[in-house]
Amino acid sequence: MFSVETTATSAYVVAALLFILALAGLSKHETAKTGNSFGIAGMAIALLATVAKAIDGDIEHLGLGLLLIASLIGAAIGLWRARVVEMTGMPELIALLHSFVGLAAVLVGWNGYLHIERHPDGVDAQLLGAHRLLGIHSAEVVIGVFIGAVTFTGSIVANLKLSARITSTPLMLPGKNFLNLGALVGFSALTVWFVISPSIWLLAIVTALALLLGWHLVASIGGGDMPVVVSMLNSYSGWAAAASGFLLSNDLLIITGALVGSSGAYLSYIMCKAMNRSFISVIAGGFGIEAGPADDKDYGVHREITAAAVAELLTSADSVIITPGYGMAVAQAQYGVADLTRTLRERGIDVRFGIHPVAGRLPGHMNVLLAEAKVPYDIVLEMDEINDDFADTSVVLVIGANDTVNPAAAEDPGSPIAGMPVLTVWEADNVIVFKRSMASGYAGVQNPLFFRTNSAMLFGDAKERVDDILRAL
Repeated sequence: MFSVETTATSAYVVAALLFILALAGLSKHETAKTGNSFGIAGMAIALLATVAKAIDGDIEHLGLGLLLIASLIGAAIGLWRARVVEMTGMPELIALLHSFVGLAAVLVGWNGYLHIERHPDGVDAQLLGAHRLLGIHSAEVVIGVFIGAVTFTGSIVANLKLSARITSTPLMLPGKNFLNLGALVGFSALTVWFVISPSIWLLAIVTALALLLGWHLVASIGGGDMPVVVSMLNSYSGWAAAASGFLLSNDLLIITGALVGSSGAYLSYIMCKAMNRSFISVIAGGFGIEAGPADDKDYGVHREITAAAVAELLTSADSVIITPGYGMAVAQAQYGVADLTRTLRERGIDVRFGIHPVAGRLPGHMNVLLAEAKVPYDIVLEMDEINDDFADTSVVLVIGANDTVNPAAAEDPGSPIAGMPVLTVWEADNVIVFKRSMASGYAGVQNPLFFRTNSAMLFGDAKERVDDILRAL
């Protein structure tokens, strides 16, 4: 016999499998498009199944109308933002989307309280087994609200930092670590209290505490470390969604949240290793403190070069490695870089790309830009794959990168970025650095690479300078 409940449950299983296939597909360039399609299909099935369950549950016409209207509005906004967003704006857009997940978790938590704990003698409480499961439900409510609120304000601060609406420097309140620890201890005590005696004012205090903690955690992190922060907020949003799934008794939401939460946490761990940072410090909100102001050390005098001279240098080169950074994204130079790559390869010059794990403002930012410009996947290599080859390279073009190619990380134990793995571009015969000025990088640390005898500075907009080189070639 046909049952909407059974059909919806089956649809949730299919959607969950599609989400897993989506993650698997997104792990490689060649299958990323297919993986994205799996994710879209899974979400479409999940939405249809959810609407079908709502209709079968005798939802009022007003409620069904509101559900459909909200879905249409959300879909329209999503399609619009996807069409108009620039690649340079993707990091802050993703951070903003994370805030929506956090806010949804907060609203679901409050809704759960108003339906159950607020009326402990009502029908809803009886459905929990005559109060036997009420304590578990109360714990789900307060934990879901806490995670969601931290994600909400933390994501908003990340969005403001990435979009340069607020300063990227870390907030240094007195005793900041004790403030974070105290907030966690306070949350633990309030959770126990709420489970024993649920009340609206306790939930309000937990919500306010979590909102402040989320703001302080991310505000205390330096802007140069935002790629890891975005990844960690992605993980937080997943756990917030899973908490909402428990409250709504929705298995698919639990599975999806767990997938997002665990994959986001693992990605953050990988990125922390790539930057020689502590994974625990990310969670604790102390990440990025080391990135202080640029030092006053005299590194000597830099050497400038013209686009025509760079073209002549490239013509006589046997091998070229291009190391892009956020500056390439800002200048939208990826298409010119792709044309330059094709031109050099047609002349028999070996051209490859070296990608640092945290280049740009988002994990995989440079890979997406280069794929967008049709750069072949097989010549885009990760840092570990290409670092040993710089010593045998004729020319390295550093286009918009700074902190990820800073030799101080490997040679100066007193540097704020000491120990951070970097692309060893200075080992090449010639290094050409594309920059607008001699300003320090996003981490606020001066780069001795600019003053090396085998380095030369090509100043100006990266896209314009690449076009100048192409014309000279």
